[in-house]
Amino acid sequence: MERGKLMIVYKRIKDFKEIDLEGLFRSVGWFSGKFPRKLKTAMQGSDRVVSAWHGEKLVGLIRGLDDGVWQATVDCLLVDPEYQGRGIASTLLKTLLKEYASFLYVNIVPDEKKNVEFYLKHGFKVMKEGTPLQIKGDGWKSGN
Repeated sequence: MERGKLMIVYKRIKDFKEIDLEGLFRSVGWFSGKFPRKLKTAMQGSDRVVSAWHGEKLVGLIRGLDDGVWQATVDCLLVDPEYQGRGIASTLLKTLLKEYASFLYVNIVPDEKKNVEFYLKHGFKVMKEGTPLQIKGDGWKSGN
C-alpha cells in the first residue's frame, strides 16, 4: 500500500463483526485474535471504544475501561501494520484522552515495552512505584 493520504473515518461503536476484530488483532500478532467471539463481547462491554476505518476495513481500535469519574484504563490500542506510521494510533489515543480529561487518573500498561516511548510522547509518565501484575484466567485455554 502506498504511503499517501488515506481517508480514515473514526467511529464510536461497540458492535463489531467478529471477522473484523479477528483480522485486526491477528494483523498485529495478538494472541487474543484467536478469540473473536470473546473480543466482540469485550468490546460491547467496554466503557468507550473508538475505531478507525478505511472504507469497510477496521484498521485501528482503542478501548477505555473506567468507573465514570475517578480512574480510567486505556486498553487495546492497535493499528494494522499496513496502516501504521500514519498518525492513526495518535488520533485514537488523543480522542480517548479528551473524553477522560476530567478523570483523576488515566492508566495504561503497554503489552510491549517497545510501545512505552509512544505513550511517553503523549504525556504518560512511568510510575515511580508500582508494577503491573496479571493473572491469565482459564478463558485463554478454552478458546471461544
